[in-house]
Amino acid sequence: MNRLATGIVTVMVLVVVMSVMLTSWGERAEAVPAFARKYRMSCTTCHAPFPRLKDYGDEFAGNGFVLEDQDAPRYFVETGDEKLSLIREFPLAVRLEGFIQHETVTNNDVDLSTPFNVKLLSGGSLAKDIGYYFYFYLSEGGEIVGLEDAYLHFNNLMGSELDIMVGQFQVSDPLFKREVRLTYEDYQLYKQKVGGSGVNLAYDRGLMITYGFETGTDLVFELVNGNGIGESGSWHTFDNDKYKNIAGRISQDINEYLRVGGFGYYGKEASGRTEYVMVLQPDSTVQEEPLLSYRTTNEIWMLGGDMTFSYQDKLELNLQYLERRDDNPLFASQKLDEIATQGILTELIFMPRGDRSSWYGVLLYNWIDSDLMSPQYETISAHAGYVLRTNLRLFAEDTYDIYKEENRFVIGFVVAF
Repeated sequence: MNRLATGIVTVMVLVVVMSVMLTSWGERAEAVPAFARKYRMSCTTCHAPFPRLKDYGDEFAGNGFVLEDQDAPRYFVETGDEKLSLIREFPLAVRLEGFIQHETVTNNDVDLSTPFNVKLLSGGSLAKDIGYYFYFYLSEGGEIVGLEDAYLHFNNLMGSELDIMVGQFQVSDPLFKREVRLTYEDYQLYKQKVGGSGVNLAYDRGLMITYGFETGTDLVFELVNGNGIGESGSWHTFDNDKYKNIAGRISQDINEYLRVGGFGYYGKEASGRTEYVMVLQPDSTVQEEPLLSYRTTNEIWMLGGDMTFSYQDKLELNLQYLERRDDNPLFASQKLDEIATQGILTELIFMPRGDRSSWYGVLLYNWIDSDLMSPQYETISAHAGYVLRTNLRLFAEDTYDIYKEENRFVIGFVVAF
């Protein structure tokens, strides 16, 4: 039996053992995440299966994590100050993920990656029409990452459908949310950078403005730094240049099954560079000295379209196409030809009993092509999952890298409490 077959058999045996153990334990599991605790309802109200959001879950998040048709009993402490709202019990939740995987690109038959992710999450209402949300990565791949999502949400400004979010978020959130995907394989299109550019559609700092019309039309505008969520500089500034980047999206519900959208992004980034020359010193030593200092820029634009087809909560097809242009992603002193990058994201989700399904399946296709040698990316993933408890699911996933001709097989669990 070859190494791949041996690894898969070993992983299958381990997942069966894990399933038996978790089944006996799962019947006693009673913990549910923070929002479910707050409103005393099942996680399935918003998720199917978690962390994937249903339409109702999207509305709940868009309403500042408040259910319009239900008040949370005794949510705030009575302080006698009408301008002070203090949460009676601070809402916290934990998300824990662990995996067992086999990759043909490594020399390891089986890798026990457990736990791989540990998140501490909190969110809720601070006052009428003001909410917050954040999570802290206690561990990702064995190291402390820190804050990713972290923002204030001002809802229904001036009594309209105008919302503003300020803080850290993913630029791609109005499209398809990476953090609530079901697969181990990522939405690579959103996190991909080109050359030395720091711009992608993952995490950034800024503000997001949204407005919804009764016609089913939604508008989104984003203003971001354009360089991610790294540490601040010596002057306590996060942006490393003078430019701000903008993004916008318009989407339209065609009917109860189909939604289409268009997305655009424009930005500019700068990079300071110094060239050095080797100079012979009087003592016959050779020393490196600065020859020329200059600051170069890269101008970026992106255009794309997306579509979601959903049928009775049983079948969902998500499509994303994105075109990107960089005029100087290598930050050369003399600009070369414009660099073109294209990408496709296709996701098919099947739940035989809709939001009551215990079993579900996902097919995910990622494709990225660029004028540069890197990035070049093409994978197809097949994912099958079982909801053992409402807040605990098991899954098995196989991803084939078409470009590298490599394979990755993963089994794992995701639990939230």
